[in-house]
Amino acid sequence: PSANGRARFVTAHLSGTSVRPRRRFSNKPAGWGREEAWGLHRGQGKRAHSGPLTAIACVLQVVFSKHCSSSDIMDLFCIATGLPRNTTISLLTTDDAMVSIDPTMPANSERSWQSLRPVHVPQLSQKEELIQTVLTQVAEQFSRAFKINELKAEVASHLAMLEKRVELEGLKVVEIEKCKSDIKKMREELAARSSRTSCPCKYSFLDNKKLTPRRDVPTYPKYLLSRETMEALRTPAFDVWLWEPNEMLSCLEHMYHDLGLVRDFSINPITLKRWLLCVHDNYRNNPFHNFRHCFCVTQMMYSMIWLCGLQEKFSQMDILVLMTAAICHDLDHPGYNNTYQINARTELAVRYNDISPLENHHCAVAFQILARPECDIFANVQPDGFKQIRQGMITLILATDMARHAEIMDSFKEKMEDFDYSCEEHTTLLKMILIKCCDISNEVRPMEVAEPWVDCLLEEYFMQPLKQGPCLARDGQAKAGEHVGQTAGRPSRQTHVKHEIGFNLRREGR
Repeated sequence: PSANGRARFVTAHLSGTSVRPRRRFSNKPAGWGREEAWGLHRGQGKRAHSGPLTAIACVLQVVFSKHCSSSDIMDLFCIATGLPRNTTISLLTTDDAMVSIDPTMPANSERSWQSLRPVHVPQLSQKEELIQTVLTQVAEQFSRAFKINELKAEVASHLAMLEKRVELEGLKVVEIEKCKSDIKKMREELAARSSRTSCPCKYSFLDNKKLTPRRDVPTYPKYLLSRETMEALRTPAFDVWLWEPNEMLSCLEHMYHDLGLVRDFSINPITLKRWLLCVHDNYRNNPFHNFRHCFCVTQMMYSMIWLCGLQEKFSQMDILVLMTAAICHDLDHPGYNNTYQINARTELAVRYNDISPLENHHCAVAFQILARPECDIFANVQPDGFKQIRQGMITLILATDMARHAEIMDSFKEKMEDFDYSCEEHTTLLKMILIKCCDISNEVRPMEVAEPWVDCLLEEYFMQPLKQGPCLARDGQAKAGEHVGQTAGRPSRQTHVKHEIGFNLRREGR
């Protein structure tokens, strides 16, 4: 045998078949990786006798590659002997010992030739053929089942990989949005520092960080209100300056329970806490329009409900609208009034077309908070009921715009003579008057409670930016130039105090 192949000398016993010595075979199978072709060379034939049939035995030299498979070698033997492919054949030594047909069988020589004979395969009976067919079909079904399981496993693995990729992409988007927000804030801060006439109202009012509720259980402590405190909450003389923010939150929570709103509207107590905390976080630290002012207005509304017996006149839904509108009526107030917003053409004025920009913004922020599932205190209210609540809150909050004061008062005076609680238009006007009274209710409180609010109001009033360089003196005297928010001089603190004293004297005289 050569370095790349093996030679094998075999004799083929072909019953009734003659072999032509001059015939040669040559083929080059693809994929074997050798350049020389294998072939078979017929030696000089010898006649032999094997039973009643005449057989011609000839010595054939078969050369094959060591890389051939057993089936390739058997096909080669079949081609050399003229038998059909896939014929079962056996290779025997001169002693009739069977030799395994595979590439590793030992080489022989012309003297130690081996005999190649076809093996008779008995015909299968009809039952055996049927069994064989069934087994073949079962094997095919098993193969398909295994392929389906493999496909399922592959699809599941691919889906898991895609889910991880989507999750990672989502995290990237969140980080990108956070970076954009931080960059925007830095730009606004730099712009504010570089310009003296810049106004904090001009930044985006939709701060997602502040609107995002706290997902954990609210951490402000549950204060046990004494009976004296609960009774004082129902009176206009309640001193709002004695309470910290956490205590005011507990008082607001108590009001909702005391009025039966939590029970009647199936409000989740934890959701109520989260909503109150989110509302607190969305009131700015302005001198006047801050969370304490929100609590002051809501406490006055609560006391009026009890003192005037409004639960006998209004439905529970009306009471819920009154209380919730009072809490949300100044949400995210920037500390600059509507006149300034319109004259300075701020973002709010442009967005709401100069129509009550602040009040429209308070409504928008209120319902953005309520849109969060963690803060939706109206989650168990039917859609029609929520629509009624939303419309009522919008109407009441927009009524707090002092530019509409004369309009609302004139309409209410017209309805007073023949006021009818069964008329929706009349009750809506009454609710608008109620929230307006609560919004400016500091004047009816005791002097020690009302007077600090005057200082807060004046401080915020003097913070209104000016159109150009000239400004107003803090004593209320107008200097040259026109104020963006006002066309006249600012009132002095003494004027406010005189008005308060006169009001209290008239009230005491009664």
